[in-house]
Amino acid sequence: MSRRAFCSLVVFAVLTATPTLITAQAVAARTFQARLSTVPIDLTMASTVAGSGSVTATLKGRTLMLSGKFTGLKTPATVARVHRGPNRGIRGAAIFDLTVAANGTSGELSGTLELTAAQVEDLEKGRLYVQLHSEKAPEGNLWGWLLAKP
Repeated sequence: MSRRAFCSLVVFAVLTATPTLITAQAVAARTFQARLSTVPIDLTMASTVAGSGSVTATLKGRTLMLSGKFTGLKTPATVARVHRGPNRGIRGAAIFDLTVAANGTSGELSGTLELTAAQVEDLEKGRLYVQLHSEKAPEGNLWGWLLAKP
Protein backbone atom coordinates (compact mmCIF):
# COMPACT_ATOMS: atom_id res chain seq x y z
CA MET A 1 0.00 0.00 0.00
CA SER A 2 1.35 3.39 -0.90
CA ARG A 3 2.02 5.97 1.76
CA ARG A 4 -0.65 8.26 0.32
CA ALA A 5 -3.27 5.49 0.38
CA PHE A 6 -2.31 4.59 3.94
CA CYS A 7 -2.62 8.23 5.10
CA SER A 8 -5.99 8.53 3.38
CA LEU A 9 -7.16 5.37 5.11
CA VAL A 10 -6.02 6.68 8.53
CA VAL A 11 -7.76 10.05 7.98
CA PHE A 12 -10.96 8.26 6.92
CA ALA A 13 -10.86 6.01 9.99
CA VAL A 14 -10.34 8.97 12.35
CA LEU A 15 -13.10 11.05 10.76
CA THR A 16 -15.65 8.26 10.79
CA ALA A 17 -14.77 7.00 14.28
CA THR A 18 -14.88 10.40 16.04
CA PRO A 19 -18.69 10.87 15.85
CA THR A 20 -19.15 7.31 17.10
CA LEU A 21 -16.89 7.96 20.10
CA ILE A 22 -18.66 11.23 20.92
CA THR A 23 -22.07 9.56 20.66
CA ALA A 24 -20.95 6.64 22.85
CA GLN A 25 -19.68 9.05 25.52
CA ALA A 26 -22.89 11.09 25.46
CA VAL A 27 -25.05 7.95 25.78
CA ALA A 28 -22.87 6.64 28.62
CA ALA A 29 -24.13 9.32 31.08
CA ARG A 30 -27.09 7.92 33.03
CA THR A 31 -29.13 9.45 35.84
CA PHE A 32 -30.34 7.70 38.99
CA GLN A 33 -32.60 9.04 41.73
CA ALA A 34 -33.44 8.14 45.30
CA ARG A 35 -36.24 9.36 47.54
CA LEU A 36 -34.97 9.49 51.10
CA SER A 37 -37.47 8.27 53.66
CA THR A 38 -37.18 6.87 57.15
CA VAL A 39 -35.50 3.53 57.63
CA PRO A 40 -37.81 0.79 58.93
CA ILE A 41 -38.53 1.65 62.57
CA ASP A 42 -40.18 0.17 65.61
CA LEU A 43 -42.01 1.99 68.40
CA THR A 44 -38.81 2.65 70.36
CA MET A 45 -37.29 4.55 67.39
CA ALA A 46 -40.32 6.77 66.69
CA SER A 47 -38.99 9.59 68.87
CA THR A 48 -35.59 9.71 67.10
CA VAL A 49 -36.22 8.89 63.41
CA ALA A 50 -37.96 11.29 61.01
CA GLY A 51 -37.36 13.34 57.88
CA SER A 52 -37.27 13.18 54.10
CA GLY A 53 -35.07 14.10 51.18
CA SER A 54 -33.86 13.21 47.72
CA VAL A 55 -30.66 12.30 45.90
CA THR A 56 -29.73 12.56 42.24
CA ALA A 57 -26.77 10.61 40.87
CA THR A 58 -25.13 10.80 37.46
CA LEU A 59 -22.99 7.94 36.18
CA LYS A 60 -20.40 8.82 33.51
CA GLY A 61 -18.29 5.82 32.70
CA ARG A 62 -17.47 4.50 36.16
CA THR A 63 -17.66 7.90 37.93
CA LEU A 64 -20.79 8.40 40.03
CA MET A 65 -21.57 11.96 41.13
CA LEU A 66 -24.22 12.29 43.85
CA SER A 67 -25.97 15.32 45.31
CA GLY A 68 -29.00 15.55 47.53
CA LYS A 69 -30.96 17.39 50.18
CA PHE A 70 -32.65 16.34 53.39
CA THR A 71 -34.87 17.98 55.98
CA GLY A 72 -36.94 17.23 59.05
CA LEU A 73 -34.50 15.14 61.08
CA LYS A 74 -35.14 15.09 64.83
CA THR A 75 -31.43 15.39 65.64
CA PRO A 76 -28.51 16.73 63.55
CA ALA A 77 -27.14 14.62 60.68
CA THR A 78 -23.78 12.97 61.27
CA VAL A 79 -22.78 10.88 58.23
CA ALA A 80 -24.10 9.66 54.89
CA ARG A 81 -22.92 6.59 53.03
CA VAL A 82 -23.60 4.54 49.94
CA HIS A 83 -24.46 0.96 50.85
CA ARG A 84 -24.80 -2.22 48.81
CA GLY A 85 -27.70 -4.50 49.62
CA PRO A 86 -28.08 -8.02 48.21
CA ASN A 87 -31.44 -6.95 46.75
CA ARG A 88 -33.53 -3.78 46.73
CA GLY A 89 -35.04 -3.16 50.16
CA ILE A 90 -32.54 -5.28 52.08
CA ARG A 91 -29.84 -3.55 54.10
CA GLY A 92 -26.20 -4.16 53.31
CA ALA A 93 -22.69 -2.97 54.07
CA ALA A 94 -21.47 0.59 53.57
CA ILE A 95 -19.10 0.90 50.60
CA PHE A 96 -18.54 4.68 50.27
CA ASP A 97 -18.69 7.72 52.53
CA LEU A 98 -20.42 10.88 51.33
CA THR A 99 -19.95 14.48 52.46
CA VAL A 100 -22.70 15.92 54.67
CA ALA A 101 -23.18 19.68 54.91
CA ALA A 102 -25.76 20.00 57.64
CA ASN A 103 -27.29 22.96 59.36
CA GLY A 104 -28.76 21.05 62.26
CA THR A 105 -31.60 18.85 61.08
CA SER A 106 -31.50 19.74 57.38
CA GLY A 107 -28.77 20.04 54.80
CA GLU A 108 -27.11 18.61 51.74
CA LEU A 109 -25.04 15.58 50.88
CA SER A 110 -22.67 14.96 47.99
CA GLY A 111 -19.89 12.80 46.70
CA THR A 112 -17.95 11.69 43.65
CA LEU A 113 -17.17 7.99 43.59
CA GLU A 114 -15.13 5.74 41.34
CA LEU A 115 -17.04 2.47 40.94
CA THR A 116 -15.73 -0.92 39.93
CA ALA A 117 -17.42 -2.76 37.07
CA ALA A 118 -19.24 -4.91 39.65
CA GLN A 119 -20.47 -1.80 41.50
CA VAL A 120 -21.76 -0.30 38.23
CA GLU A 121 -23.70 -3.52 37.70
CA ASP A 122 -25.03 -3.30 41.28
CA LEU A 123 -26.15 0.28 40.63
CA GLU A 124 -27.91 -0.71 37.42
CA LYS A 125 -29.67 -3.58 39.21
CA GLY A 126 -30.90 -1.34 42.05
CA ARG A 127 -28.66 -2.77 44.77
CA LEU A 128 -27.09 0.53 45.90
CA TYR A 129 -28.71 2.92 48.33
CA VAL A 130 -27.88 6.08 50.27
CA GLN A 131 -28.28 6.07 54.03
CA LEU A 132 -28.11 9.13 56.28
CA HIS A 133 -27.41 8.85 60.00
CA SER A 134 -28.18 11.33 62.78
CA GLU A 135 -27.03 11.83 66.36
CA LYS A 136 -29.85 9.81 67.93
CA ALA A 137 -30.21 7.42 65.00
CA PRO A 138 -26.62 6.17 64.53
CA GLU A 139 -27.80 3.00 62.77
CA GLY A 140 -29.61 5.06 60.13
CA ASN A 141 -32.27 7.73 59.90
CA LEU A 142 -33.11 8.08 56.19
CA TRP A 143 -32.43 5.81 53.26
CA GLY A 144 -33.23 5.66 49.57
CA TRP A 145 -32.44 3.24 46.76
CA LEU A 146 -30.67 4.62 43.68
CA LEU A 147 -32.91 3.72 40.75
CA ALA A 148 -32.50 4.55 37.06
CA LYS A 149 -34.43 7.63 36.03
CA PRO A 150 -36.85 6.76 33.24
